[in-house]
Amino acid sequence: MSELLVGGFEPLSVCDWPGQLAATVFCQGCPWRCGYCHNPHLLPVRGAALLSWPATLEFLRRRRGLLDAVVFSGGEPTLQKGLVEAVVQVRSLGFRIGLHTGGAYPSRLAQVLPLVDWVGFDVKTAFDDYDGLTRARGSGRRARASLQLLLDSGKPHDLRTTIHPRLHPASRLDRLREDLEQEGAGPSRLQAFRSTGCLDSGLHVTDEEMEWGPA
Repeated sequence: MSELLVGGFEPLSVCDWPGQLAATVFCQGCPWRCGYCHNPHLLPVRGAALLSWPATLEFLRRRRGLLDAVVFSGGEPTLQKGLVEAVVQVRSLGFRIGLHTGGAYPSRLAQVLPLVDWVGFDVKTAFDDYDGLTRARGSGRRARASLQLLLDSGKPHDLRTTIHPRLHPASRLDRLREDLEQEGAGPSRLQAFRSTGCLDSGLHVTDEEMEWGPA
């Protein structure tokens, strides 16, 4: 068994799964390099300060009856070989399971979907524009395949898109909406980019730009 690599842990969150009192496990590693990422410390496969998964699991064991759920976030949780076993372990404690994913690994998403109760799916942009945004070839194809797996599963989910006023012009958002309609998905919930944590100072924006919204 591959042990889950934990890059961070939030013992109580009311926003990572709306309506649930959850603990959030931040999985280390992501194959994509979106310039506006606000968790860049989670991008490397091996982080500088990993947390112990057995210790995290023991903490969760002591929180039974106090929390509703555990959310696996990232980074990109489906990158990790140990994700499925970790989810099985947490489910055995009686918690509901939430998953945050961008859909980078459709095959592992297919493995874990039967074990989760809710998915927060990050739709980055129109699928044809993914490679430029994520700096990873084939990322749009992978995201589309993962979205279709999610829709076919019937699992409750939240589609959301982080909007950067310079990276998401109105024409790109129009194509995104068309893509989602073509896949039979509902609209993506738009959320504003935050400069906090973003290492690319060239992408930092003023309050006026954010108020104005996508170009």
